[in-house]
Amino acid sequence: MRAAALYTAAGSLLLTTLAAAPADSAPGLPDRPGGPGSAEFRGSVRAAARAEATGIDFGKCPPEEELPDSLRCGTVTVPLDYAHPDGKQIKLTVSRAEATGRDPRNPEHKVERQGALVYNPGGPGASGMFFPMIGVIPEWKRIAGAYDLVGYAPRGVARSAPLSCKDPKHFFKGPTQAPLHPSESYKLERIAEAKAYARGCAERSGDALRHYHSLNNARDLDVIRAALGEDRLTFMGASYGTYFGALYATLFPSHVRRMVFDSVVNPDPGGIWYRNNLDQSAAFEARWADFRSWVARHNDVYDLGATPEAVLQSYEKAAARLAAEPAGGQVGPGQLQGAFLQAGYYDDYWPHRAHALSAYLKGDPQPLIDQAAPVTEAAVEAENGNAVYTAVECNDASWPTDWRVWDRDNTRLARTAPFETWDNAWMNLPCAYWQAPRQTPLDVRTGPGELPPVLILAAERDGATPYAGALELRRRLPGSALVTERGAGTHGIAGGPNQCVNAHLDAYLLTGRLPVRGTDCAPHPEPRPAAPVSRSRQTAGGKATQGA
Repeated sequence: MRAAALYTAAGSLLLTTLAAAPADSAPGLPDRPGGPGSAEFRGSVRAAARAEATGIDFGKCPPEEELPDSLRCGTVTVPLDYAHPDGKQIKLTVSRAEATGRDPRNPEHKVERQGALVYNPGGPGASGMFFPMIGVIPEWKRIAGAYDLVGYAPRGVARSAPLSCKDPKHFFKGPTQAPLHPSESYKLERIAEAKAYARGCAERSGDALRHYHSLNNARDLDVIRAALGEDRLTFMGASYGTYFGALYATLFPSHVRRMVFDSVVNPDPGGIWYRNNLDQSAAFEARWADFRSWVARHNDVYDLGATPEAVLQSYEKAAARLAAEPAGGQVGPGQLQGAFLQAGYYDDYWPHRAHALSAYLKGDPQPLIDQAAPVTEAAVEAENGNAVYTAVECNDASWPTDWRVWDRDNTRLARTAPFETWDNAWMNLPCAYWQAPRQTPLDVRTGPGELPPVLILAAERDGATPYAGALELRRRLPGSALVTERGAGTHGIAGGPNQCVNAHLDAYLLTGRLPVRGTDCAPHPEPRPAAPVSRSRQTAGGKATQGA
């Protein structure tokens, strides 16, 4: 699809001026790959000027978005290849809830609109189209009073020029195994699968595949800013959204108004993405231990063991039993591991996973089937998310192409962190056999005073994005402030149950006020033992959100 070539005199003047003398070059810093002076940067300026002239025609959301009538949807046109901004175009879907103009603490008081707050939930491969619905939640109502809440589906996701690497009918497999220390024959099977998956990505997308990467996600974000009519961007990124948000801050610092980085991917280019995934597997082991300790403290409810070691034995007993006889013909050790990996992300899953494991070992497999079985109705969405995750991470950087490197590193790590190590390796192994060209990771950093102050939020024991990433980002963005939820590990803490965190979030977004450079919040309360969650709240499972 191609966009109409709409230009105004002002837009043409802006394009010419920025291309000749970019305002975003950093004093004292070397030029950045893909930054000012590059064909991609000039293309992004051209695309943004075009989007500013065109705007977004918001209207009723299409039925397939499954969004309420209170939201409005539209599209933003971006180049597939920013080096050729007038070449092939793709459309990104966008959703919006207009600012309410009300303060929930004082309904009679009219709140001044502060513009649009654009959000990305991470992935890579997750859609933010549902984000504007969050404005009805009490923790978000003050922000929703002052900002238009804007979500979007990044390139490749959902209806935004969707990617696919295999037939979704064959994406979910169940039951599957999940050996913590795989045999040589099992490794050969997974290598063959990884090669086939990488080949499928290349065959289904052709030359377009190379253009799905984080640098283009950052450029797309600037086009969305322009299409919304915002001179400067207010953005919140969670998980992987923090990484390309940091790329945006590096490429377009003068376009930033306010930015919130929630649960931070380590932006050190040396870790993108092979080393980061190894670090993630190590961090998940600690989070797995947190969960088992919690279950042990509630042994009177679950009867899975009074110590973390005893809970582990109960889990391993269930895995062995499922290997011999899958529950419901669908849930094997692989599905069990995927379900309990979700408990590593979010501690509100803990009561439901513990209940399912307890019930299964006592002869009732249904709660485990409900929580762990593949949701075939979600196969298209899950396969699409997996394809985008793979394409972005494989395209972003070089990966080891020698299997012996993967085998050595993961075998060594699995000795101390067996829970997630090999599952994570298999998830990323297609990158060893990737057929598209790789990008060079951007060295994320800004000079003093170049970027407006930004807010970083992190849970100290986050497994998906280890805490070291937040410290690294703070070091690279002078003037940023870090709020740490100590002793907690839920992935994504903005607008959650921690009122201390939320107070800092509100203060920053509503007034621009930052806390001191390093501020601690006590952990939110641990979950209470409870009955199982309903099936409707379950996700498709696996590492669909794990890239960060």
